Amino acid sequence: MQKLGFKHKFEKNPMWREMFRITWPAFIELVMSTLFGMVDMVMVGRLSPAAIAAVGLTNQPFMLLSAIFAAVNIGGTTLVAWSIGAKDADKAKTVTRQIIVLNTMLGTALAACGVFFAESIVRFMGARPDTLDMARNYFQIVAAGMVFQGIIMGITACLRGAGETRIPMLYNVGSNLLNVFGNYILIFGKLGFPRLEVAGAALSTTLSRLVACLAALYVVYLSRHTKIRLTFRGDYRFDREVIKKVFSIGLPSAFEQFTLQSGLMLFAKIVSGLGTAGFAAHQIGLNISGLSFAPSMAFGVASTTLVGQSLGAGDPQKAEHYARFIRKVAVGFACLMGLCYILFSHSLARLYTADLAVAAMAGTVLKLLALAQPGQSTQLSLAGALRGAGDTMYPLYASMVGIWGFRVGATYLFVNVFGWGLNGAWIALVMDQYIRSTIIYLRFQSGKWKTIKARVETARNKEEAVC
Repeated sequence: MQKLGFKHKFEKNPMWREMFRITWPAFIELVMSTLFGMVDMVMVGRLSPAAIAAVGLTNQPFMLLSAIFAAVNIGGTTLVAWSIGAKDADKAKTVTRQIIVLNTMLGTALAACGVFFAESIVRFMGARPDTLDMARNYFQIVAAGMVFQGIIMGITACLRGAGETRIPMLYNVGSNLLNVFGNYILIFGKLGFPRLEVAGAALSTTLSRLVACLAALYVVYLSRHTKIRLTFRGDYRFDREVIKKVFSIGLPSAFEQFTLQSGLMLFAKIVSGLGTAGFAAHQIGLNISGLSFAPSMAFGVASTTLVGQSLGAGDPQKAEHYARFIRKVAVGFACLMGLCYILFSHSLARLYTADLAVAAMAGTVLKLLALAQPGQSTQLSLAGALRGAGDTMYPLYASMVGIWGFRVGATYLFVNVFGWGLNGAWIALVMDQYIRSTIIYLRFQSGKWKTIKARVETARNKEEAVC
């Protein structure tokens, strides 16, 4: 009877259906990407703790570079969602063309900067003699593929705004599967290929992104399975009105991501001072944390899409109901993941390394991570709702306070002053998650996010009247 009741509720409740339709592909995509990333790190870990540390040193700088795409991607997702909600497919296509052009230009510039400044960046991150060459080579090879990553992220953002999360799931999961296979043959020199070790992992990443980029372009230009199918003869000139709206919505998100990633980069730099073993354990903990971070992100994607489309259709009450419903489901799932971290922390850590000391440290920080799960899921799901409404300032404020005040400030205090070591850094991480979730929750409760779209449209109408 209970199972039948749930099935009846699922079939009759449109919120369950819509949330599930959008969330499950994003959930699978992000979780599988995390799992493949874990497999990658396990392969690198078989080389040495220094190899793990070398790759780990590049993670936050790459995330910081990728944050620059956020201004375009968040704005693109929101505008496409508003357009689809208003049943204006042509507007959604116009936005998508602009996103592709902007991200191609940004990706090319970032690739050049990453290749040229690779050694300076990894030195700043604390690369030591045993990790410097590996980290520099890895950074240069992956940076060369930033243009592919930019195009993938832009197209994925627009498809998600249209509610079409299944399509990017397919090409992104396929790309990650190819990356794992490429890692196997290039890291260890299998099937007649040379043994390239860490450089092989980087080359595999770049090649798999090229394949995903081509697949994403095929989807929007040549397939018949999307609402925003483009043509090569479309207008690719800069559209001042669209670009202005993209950046008015997306720039706070870009600053949020820059604040987040720059703070995380300094967080990693502080932890790197604990030595190669401590930093390797830290990277293992971060890598495994994606098992809970990715689902929370998937719920955030669903919230952005459904809130944006509801507001585009002129129904703020429905938007609020979606946001509250998704947040409850996200918190429930996060608590389940937290329990898994507590029960299986050391077993998960042992997958990465045979070094018992490193595995013990990583297992301990996973138990601390379990405490952060309700806060993490709340802030990611409700931040997604705010972004769908175009209210991107408060996620920025939350990141400024949480990341810089606690993730960086408290970590420095706990590690360098109190001498709490790696555990101190992860205690600061837990505090950061709850500070950000509190700020975002209070903003959501205020209801002021419901009026952002109307203000954006009013400003545009006034400009048009003046012209």
